[in-house]
Amino acid sequence: MNWQTLTMTGLLGAAGITHFLRPQTFDSIVPPRLGDPRFLTYASGAAELGCATLLALPPTRRLGGLAATALMIAVYPANIYTVQKHWRRPRARAIALARLPLQVPLVWMSWNIADDRSGASR
Repeated sequence: MNWQTLTMTGLLGAAGITHFLRPQTFDSIVPPRLGDPRFLTYASGAAELGCATLLALPPTRRLGGLAATALMIAVYPANIYTVQKHWRRPRARAIALARLPLQVPLVWMSWNIADDRSGASR
């Protein structure tokens, strides 16, 4: 397992577990128009754990890369919502704004794993 696969597996695994241990943290960033925050927190946590599992196993690594790419794109609206939610609080806004570009390397790494350009299966 190379550094990209190891990084994504670890990040997704840790984030997935955290969704279940501290759901209120994630509930607060679910855009209200999407529905029940707790359900979506648990669903996204399960999706992260599923992606981590797929990435960890060589036979399903490419599928895991595709799933992780889709997941990283799907959760981006929560990051945008967090910026909007904290717009009037300078420190919280700065943190939320700093998170927006961090999603780009996560999408890139996931896509590289799916495209087998990461050397993940080597």
